[in-house]
Amino acid sequence: MAQRKSAPAGRGATPADPAPAGRGAGPTDPPPAGRKEQAAATAAALKAAAVRVFDERGYLNTKITEITAAAGRSAGSFYNHFTGKEALLEALLADMLTAGDERVDREHPYDHDLSDREVLRWHVAGFWAAFRDNKAVFVAVTQAALIDEHFGARLAELMSPDQGAMRQHLELLADKGYPLPGEPAAVAVALTGMWYQFAYQQLVGGFLGTAPVLPEEAAIDLLTEFSLRGLIGCRHRTKPAGSA
Repeated sequence: MAQRKSAPAGRGATPADPAPAGRGAGPTDPPPAGRKEQAAATAAALKAAAVRVFDERGYLNTKITEITAAAGRSAGSFYNHFTGKEALLEALLADMLTAGDERVDREHPYDHDLSDREVLRWHVAGFWAAFRDNKAVFVAVTQAALIDEHFGARLAELMSPDQGAMRQHLELLADKGYPLPGEPAAVAVALTGMWYQFAYQQLVGGFLGTAPVLPEEAAIDLLTEFSLRGLIGCRHRTKPAGSA
């Protein structure tokens, strides 16, 4: 994940509408232990169950009742926390992005120079770890965006700060005299899109062919080297145009 100054408004879970009549807690819900604590525990259980079921069945084939059953909660209690399956997925995505923001705050290199192989590799490795640790969410988001125009627009909104941060890194590179292959905003999309597709092929498999599955460090090195050559040419630390 690229570094950015602050998390945008709207990255939290989408609040659910009030539960419809008759959708209160059922006999399988845990006994009250304090409203806030119980609500938080139920929401967390539903999220964790959704990740497992999405991974097993795929997002499009998953029913809300399957999520609540896996969570050990009543079907009606779901709507006390989420308006539907899409809202639950959006909450999972927001959690993932927040975790990425926290990693950036803790670990991001002081230098933003993407012509430095180690700085660029840090970004690639962070993206790879996020995909690996949230594979079911990445796949579910991809599936949902393909069939739901509204969700696709919301996904673009949520991802915009990360794309903007990468664009700023690339603008710094251009300011140093490195000739980018296109406008920074377009290069940011192309670069992260390539990372996504390769991670998908390596960690999920499927439609992208039969390339050999690499060890994780080798896969990260490949993406880093490929990205570096695309940004600054074949030589690492090539001097910018006009430099001595």
